[in-house]
Amino acid sequence: MRIYHFSEHPYPEAWNDPHGYLRIDLPNRACDPKRAADLFHRYHDEYLLADELGLDLMLNEHHQTATCMNSTSIVSLSVMARQTKRARILILGYPIGHRPDPLRCAEELSTIDVISRGRLDMGFIKGVPYEFAPSNANPVGVMDRFWESHDFIIKAMTTHDGPFNWESEHFHYRQVNIWPRPWQQPHPPVWSTTASRGNARVLGERGYVMAILGSGYATKALFDAYREGYASTHNGALPGPDRFAYLALFATAHNETEARRRGELVAAYLRTGANVYAPFKNPPGYLSVDDNMKLMRGMTPDRSFTKDGRVVDMRTGSLQDLIDSVLMVCGTPDQCYQQIKDFIEYTGGMSNLLVMAQGGFLDHKDTCDSLTLLAEEILPRLKEFKQPGAANVAAA
Repeated sequence: MRIYHFSEHPYPEAWNDPHGYLRIDLPNRACDPKRAADLFHRYHDEYLLADELGLDLMLNEHHQTATCMNSTSIVSLSVMARQTKRARILILGYPIGHRPDPLRCAEELSTIDVISRGRLDMGFIKGVPYEFAPSNANPVGVMDRFWESHDFIIKAMTTHDGPFNWESEHFHYRQVNIWPRPWQQPHPPVWSTTASRGNARVLGERGYVMAILGSGYATKALFDAYREGYASTHNGALPGPDRFAYLALFATAHNETEARRRGELVAAYLRTGANVYAPFKNPPGYLSVDDNMKLMRGMTPDRSFTKDGRVVDMRTGSLQDLIDSVLMVCGTPDQCYQQIKDFIEYTGGMSNLLVMAQGGFLDHKDTCDSLTLLAEEILPRLKEFKQPGAANVAAA
């Protein structure tokens, strides 16, 4: 079992800006660079603590928003690659769907893998819909570009005998010969995310690690679709739990009252994350016809599901709603362990837990205490827990 500590590097002082929207068009006058520097140093210190405690690290990238200042994830990756000692460093995600230069991506990630001495996990994503406008990218055909970019990056990382030429629909390079090549061979592990059964099956066919972000008990259907895809390309074998990951918000403390207070502070992330000006939310061509039909039926991505099928809106649900739908793991260490254990058993096995242990308005002191309890009182028990499907790890 591995647990990855995650923070979106928020700038919460701007969340109540009278402009009204927190992504894309919030004027950067609302950002004080001195305060931003303090926050970056704080968040990096928390990552270093997580490394010392035996946790792994997850970073991501968003653009033009006060909910995530980490707009150039390669910078924080560089800091972590040099300053941490043992943690796996997962970038989830790295939006190759709207990045115009996959050669640069291959160079950046290979260099990070070398500096970290082989501790990078590459989490490729297509990118969220409201960032296609600021990236000046066309949302039409995004998945075609995503897989072309992915194929190019993998070829660039695994070609060691001199330059090669690349000609595809979207990318053209005459001489490709990246230096340095990655530390991990043939390349760093590939992760990706999805909320679609079809995409889950594709990821299973490729055997990549699949991470589900806050889908609650609907996650099992996605894991099952992955298993079907994996079996179809691995002679009927089933994937081990190491192929599955799940992201939830997280808050713990020695007593339940304090844990729930922290949980309310972390939950502020969910209350603000979807605060996007309507024209940016679903640009034409970004979603498939099937996904647009789901939206029209009210199946929005800000919903999660409890074990009994109850729908929870992450923006308006109570703290208990968030816990019931596994959008959040919250409580004493014993309660958190039981919530995680129950979810793993329900989904059929999962050995990568991604936790937003810093989010919303949670301060540095509470974050450090929560991380310490997670590492010292929850992770050891999860490592001893017998995973469903663990017998299939060798087949993965």
